[in-house]
Amino acid sequence: MSYQNPANPSSSLADRPRFDIIAWYPHYQSCLKYFLNTAQHSYPCQALAAFLNIRLPYQQSEPANEYVNMPPASPGTSGSSRTRNQVWVSLIPYIRRLVATGFDKPGILHGWFGDDWALGIGPMHESERRNFLFAAKSGGWSNVKKEYDQVSDEAIPFLRPLDNVGDAEVRAAEASWSDWLALEDWMFPTTDRQK
Repeated sequence: MSYQNPANPSSSLADRPRFDIIAWYPHYQSCLKYFLNTAQHSYPCQALAAFLNIRLPYQQSEPANEYVNMPPASPGTSGSSRTRNQVWVSLIPYIRRLVATGFDKPGILHGWFGDDWALGIGPMHESERRNFLFAAKSGGWSNVKKEYDQVSDEAIPFLRPLDNVGDAEVRAAEASWSDWLALEDWMFPTTDRQK
C-alpha cells in the first residue's frame, strides 16, 4: 500500500528514494554501541551534555553504562526476561538536542555516535532538521522552545537557527511542508476549520 498525496495523486512514497531499514539497522546499532560504550564516558561528550542540559544514559534513574546486545525476542517470551543491566536507550533525544542548539556539526556527530554516524543516525538527523524547520515555520520561537522542553528538569537552555541549510534541504522541507498542508486540507476542509 502506498500513500497518495491528495493534492497530487501521482505523488507517492514509491516516488521517493527507498530506505532499507534492514540495511540501516546494523549502522544504527553501531552508533548506539559507540554512544553508550565510548562517547558518554568521554569528557567532551559529558561537558557538552551538561551545557545542553541533557542527561546521558549513565546518568538516568535506570542507568545504561554500556551497550548490551539484545537478542531478538522468541515467540512466547516476554520483555520481562531481561537482565537488570539491559536498559533501552533512544538516540532521538540527543539528536534533537544537538539539532535545536546548533551543535549538530559533523565533528560532534562523529564524536558522539562514531564512524558509522552518517549511515546510522544520518537519516534521523536529516528528519530532525526537517522537523525543526517545520516547527520554526509553523509556530515561531516560543512554540519551538515549548516543543523541545518536554522534560522539565532538562529544559533546553537555548535555541539556534539551523546552520548550513542548503537549497536542497530547504526545497525538501518545503515539499514535505506542502504535503502536510495538502493532507491537512484534505482531512480537515477549510470550511470546517473556520467553524
